[in-house]
Amino acid sequence: MAGPPFKYHHGPNHGVRLTPLRRDDRAIEGLPIRLVIALVVGVASLSVMMNMISGIGGLAVTEVDAQPTPDVVTPGEQTVTIRVVDSDGNPVEGATVVVKGATARLDGIETASTGENGTAEVDISPSLGPNQAEGTLQIDIKPPAGSEYADQRANTVILVVED
Repeated sequence: MAGPPFKYHHGPNHGVRLTPLRRDDRAIEGLPIRLVIALVVGVASLSVMMNMISGIGGLAVTEVDAQPTPDVVTPGEQTVTIRVVDSDGNPVEGATVVVKGATARLDGIETASTGENGTAEVDISPSLGPNQAEGTLQIDIKPPAGSEYADQRANTVILVVED
């Protein structure tokens, strides 16, 4: 067959006429509905996959951890130094350290910001309940705004023991 492929059309006077496909300018309206649906679903799926792939880099975060010194204290007023480090052990500057009572009591919440060396000094005055030999203080870290750091896992706690 040497000629171009033909397509059947119903003309205005209900007769059938043949036109070459290369001159058919009806675009998508001439395609079978199943092919159109497959095309639309394929493009939508590709768009979703591309968004997921491009978002992977934006989801990468570095976990931070707290290293309190001392990590075991007795009830009463004292200062605890808390070093905030990333997963490689490097200090994190500009993080906010939050210390609050867990099983030990603390009047309110104590906060401090880390300096260049990643340390913050927090003044605490923990107490234990009656007949309580030990308790813990919880440390939370608010990473610097706009950084790639996150504090999603539990941090080291400060143990409070009766002296």
